[in-house]
Amino acid sequence: SAVYVLPLGFVESSCRSRIFWMKLNKLLLQGKFFQLEIYDPYSGPVLLDEQLASRCGYVLSEDVWGNPVFRASVLGCHMANEADELFSLTVNIKVSSFSSMRAAVTYTYPMYCSYASWASREIVCEENYMEVSVKTDVPAVSNDYTVAWMSALPETQNVAYQQWQLMFVSPSGRKRITVSDAVKLGYSFNNSLSRVYLRAPYHSNESDVSVVSGVTMNMITSTSMYRQRWLLLLIDTTVSCPVDGISFTDTTLTWTVPRVIPTLVVQESTFVSKSIVMGVDDQVIVNPEEMNYLLEYNETHIRITIPTGAEGGKLESSISGGVYGVTYCIDLFLEHTWTDADWQTTKYTVIKSITTPFKPQIPTVINNTVPEERLFNVALGHFLPDVSLVAITVGNVPFSLREAQHHGFKIYETPFSNGTKAFILEVSFDDPYVLREYVNRNETKYTLLVNYTLSVGLEMTLYYHSAEVECVVADIEVPEAVGSCDEENLYLTLPTFGLHQYWDLYLGNKLLNRHLALTNGYLAATNSTHLILQIPLFAGGLIYEEVSFQKIKARFDVALRKVRTMETLQMFSISCSFNSSAFIICHPDGTIMVSAQMKTVPAIDMSKTKLRDSSCKPKEYNEAHAFFKFHVTTCGTSVRIEGDHIIYENEISYEKETLPRQSIPTITRDPDYRLTVLCYYQAKETLVLGAFSRDPATSPPFGSGTMFPRSNTAAYRRVRQALNVVSRVSKDESFMEFYGPNMAILKQPMEPVFLEVELKDESPSVELYLENCWVATSPDFNSTPRWNITVDG
Repeated sequence: SAVYVLPLGFVESSCRSRIFWMKLNKLLLQGKFFQLEIYDPYSGPVLLDEQLASRCGYVLSEDVWGNPVFRASVLGCHMANEADELFSLTVNIKVSSFSSMRAAVTYTYPMYCSYASWASREIVCEENYMEVSVKTDVPAVSNDYTVAWMSALPETQNVAYQQWQLMFVSPSGRKRITVSDAVKLGYSFNNSLSRVYLRAPYHSNESDVSVVSGVTMNMITSTSMYRQRWLLLLIDTTVSCPVDGISFTDTTLTWTVPRVIPTLVVQESTFVSKSIVMGVDDQVIVNPEEMNYLLEYNETHIRITIPTGAEGGKLESSISGGVYGVTYCIDLFLEHTWTDADWQTTKYTVIKSITTPFKPQIPTVINNTVPEERLFNVALGHFLPDVSLVAITVGNVPFSLREAQHHGFKIYETPFSNGTKAFILEVSFDDPYVLREYVNRNETKYTLLVNYTLSVGLEMTLYYHSAEVECVVADIEVPEAVGSCDEENLYLTLPTFGLHQYWDLYLGNKLLNRHLALTNGYLAATNSTHLILQIPLFAGGLIYEEVSFQKIKARFDVALRKVRTMETLQMFSISCSFNSSAFIICHPDGTIMVSAQMKTVPAIDMSKTKLRDSSCKPKEYNEAHAFFKFHVTTCGTSVRIEGDHIIYENEISYEKETLPRQSIPTITRDPDYRLTVLCYYQAKETLVLGAFSRDPATSPPFGSGTMFPRSNTAAYRRVRQALNVVSRVSKDESFMEFYGPNMAILKQPMEPVFLEVELKDESPSVELYLENCWVATSPDFNSTPRWNITVDG
């Protein structure tokens, strides 16, 4: 690989408390791979890996913003050291577009650090290693040779490494090893002009764990020994570092470090704290309270408390188990300087990267819709800046952001003062993907169903959140009908707006559709705005309020009902009087009314007309008309079945006046008069009622039939028998498709149920009357509770 000039702004570095800090700009590394090499002045570049880092005093991590950070102790393995005051380190930064690092570009970056204010003992607790360095004062043989001895000491450094030994004291006992053996165990030991230092990994075999003031400490008790023929030098290189002490609340994180560590302070009575400072990244925080930090200490503890989200750290979005939430990261360090009788001055530095546990934060949907503007305005928040909206689904139709904007949706972000943001979506009520439902009397409920797709955090994890927003607007005008009449018809005029969409017309409990209108003989016409219904005087569905041979008063009632709930909104009624002439009216309840017009020569006496039962006389009459009113079961009315119709028949006749004589023939002056009266009824009548079911999953009950056999005496005896009676529930009013006998039927309140009861018995003496019909929770006739549909026919 070639060596190139560093891009501007790619690297930042500093030297803080005898530690090199180097940060790389992540923006210049996007889509690329990088490696670090440490340049050794004697052997050349060495690739940095985890094992080398912990042994040689290096750390490679990321700051809270995702920038790569490299830290190195000035006592690291590959430092150039000038009299323990000037230190330099050269790092090669290799960048490639390939994970194999082929065709890599190499940037060489030298760093320099000046550090002369060494304490007698300095301890560094890094993320991946513990380091202790101790000042060594080699005693002189005599005052005369002091200068010569000190000047010769640097020359002996080359062989000193081979003469040092380490003594470890652990719960398993004492262990004395050479420096070369210590290196094999992951330790690093060396001496410089004026110092001896030991670097150790956490949780080695020679370490011990203890709890000091509630904080778990990892400790290595060791003595470094230097032996010559006439000199034995023993140096305490014990080191102890905290491995926990972090606690969290919903709003804060707290880092606790023991103020006095017994293994490091033997004579606690002589212990005096000189300074306690805290820092973030590589910067000392002089006035923590200005950043809402709290640095406090007592006789046993030093405690740093940081509010979640405070400056210097970073809130970060993440997804856990499909739930959106946040974590807070901050890189802290603590420097505690103290004195005691044994060590004079100790400088104790702890570097800690802290991340709070995942805290779920369910996004909130805020409905800012103003109904008068007929525009949904929906906010989804609050999100951190590392969340972006990538797509939406409206009414099960997916849209990219570009497609959504092109369709007419308006999408934008709105920031909040606390650094979070929300995504705003604006959709018109009239958009085809907005659901509409007619509710109440004159209102429309508009429903916006949205599924948001968001990209969360640096990993760009996809997160989905659905929202349902409703708005009810009084924007429907319930129609008013106008009625009129002419000599033979009634007329109903009704606006067509909303017809069949929001409401339907019902004649009784039957839907007034085209089929029913044709069946009953109505004529329907529509224009762009109105429906005009023409109802002939003797068409089906009319209510005859007053009938005589002088006039007929007829009424036509129609109900305006909601399509979905069958709720009646309005009753329209037209009532008109008509001049009567000859007519016959067959009522659904079996009442027959006949106005017979007698046109005979000579004229007859209308008061003497009768039905088959001579006791059935006209209710009213005059010279030209006779009016009869009777039931199909009286006055000698006969019945027969032809196809799908039941036909009831009677006859109006005239009683002739005769002149009595002793011999035949009889002489009369009255003309012969007979008028046959026929009424046709459909054999299958449909009864539509609103029915409720408390248990929709229960199968519908079977019907109940009652038989009325005829006898010669015309007496009726009610007998319940097991007849061939079939009851079925139709899927709609056409009675073409039926539910199975054991099929569960789900019905909403006020939704019609179409029932059919049919007698399969072919006996001519048997008729079917539907006396009682009810809904129950089982087919048992005696089961309770029950909800009646018809009672006593």
